[in-house]
Amino acid sequence: MADLIPLADTHCIPCRGSEHKLTEARIRELLPQVPGWELAENGHALTRTFEFKNYYRTMAFVNALAYMAHREDHHPDLGVHYNRCVVRYSTHDVGGLSENDFICAAKAEALAG
Repeated sequence: MADLIPLADTHCIPCRGSEHKLTEARIRELLPQVPGWELAENGHALTRTFEFKNYYRTMAFVNALAYMAHREDHHPDLGVHYNRCVVRYSTHDVGGLSENDFICAAKAEALAG
């Protein structure tokens, strides 16, 4: 089922407990909405590597991503390198992926665009 509101236009909600963990069917439904992102760790995380021309642009993206993560209160794991940033989302409080991970992945995509 297609969502009516684009993921990048929604906001994270606090979630704890396994009832917020996405089913495999819902993950398959949401994954096409975040092109370039891949499932990792047996479907428990979303990852993507963003590439940039130089360190300055990489850090500009990282700083913008940090601001967005603070606003959404949903924080990624980051691997920051000279010309790339590896972003990993997973919701530890639910033991896997939640809607918040897909929302923030879509917002990260918009920042890089």
